[in-house]
Amino acid sequence: MGEFSPFHWLLVIAIALLLFAPARFASMGKGLAEGIRNFKSALKDGDEKKDDKSEKKS
Repeated sequence: MGEFSPFHWLLVIAIALLLFAPARFASMGKGLAEGIRNFKSALKDGDEKKDDKSEKKS
């Protein structure tokens, strides 16, 4: 009785699509992609700074 059937999941997805217009999904995806890109660049910058500090000590 407490389990969701595939029909229930389809109904939940359909309601979500009605509540959040496709434009919102696009903007959410864009924001997520920017966040991932910024995270990767921050990791890269952190590695470069760490390498610069180790080279200066030597």
